[in-house]
Amino acid sequence: MTGEVDGVSGKTRVVLVDDDALVRSGLTLILGGDADLEVVATASDGLEALDVVARERPDVVLMDIRMPRLDGIEATRRLRSVPHARVIVLTTFDADDMIVEALRAGAAGFLLKDTPPDRLVAAVRAAAAGEPTLSPRVAEQLIARVTDRSAPDGRRAAAARLGTLTDRERDVAVALGRGLSNAEIAAELYMSVPTVKTHVSRILTKLDAANRVQAAIVVHDAGLATG
Repeated sequence: MTGEVDGVSGKTRVVLVDDDALVRSGLTLILGGDADLEVVATASDGLEALDVVARERPDVVLMDIRMPRLDGIEATRRLRSVPHARVIVLTTFDADDMIVEALRAGAAGFLLKDTPPDRLVAAVRAAAAGEPTLSPRVAEQLIARVTDRSAPDGRRAAAARLGTLTDRERDVAVALGRGLSNAEIAAELYMSVPTVKTHVSRILTKLDAANRVQAAIVVHDAGLATG
């Protein structure tokens, strides 16, 4: 599955939303340097973002959280009715309540502003392809919020669920638990991206997980998540 792209340029269209002009400029330089991405517009707050997204119909929106007039979480929530725009929340703050709020609001991913440029580009591509993205540090915080590492029953139950996976599916599941994208898993495990996608789909079905984050939680509960 690939994200929608501009029919003329063939590039993934991106809108940047941040109240800091320097941040917007920096992100524009990073993303604009990639041949497959195009920053089509910027916005300085959530309200402006709603208008810009409606006008530009981007594939991906990079959204700051703390902004005047309308914050990024509420703007993300309102953009849920715009199916073509996938939101990645980008912030300097990694407080887990914000992570949960952003994901509940409909964000396709959550990255910190100190994310390396190559991973930021990869995250935008992943979001355009409909693949959720969490930085490893954020994934760890989110999982820690909703799991109890000290509960032996929970660990045994999680291990039993992982026992339904094949060896290769287990390898992929552990990589999910580390917050890796499909492309990163493919490179690390010497698979093609389509093969990884097939494994992920089977993992979600076998673990009865609604999404990658839930699968990562099972891995974490089983004590298999590593940084």
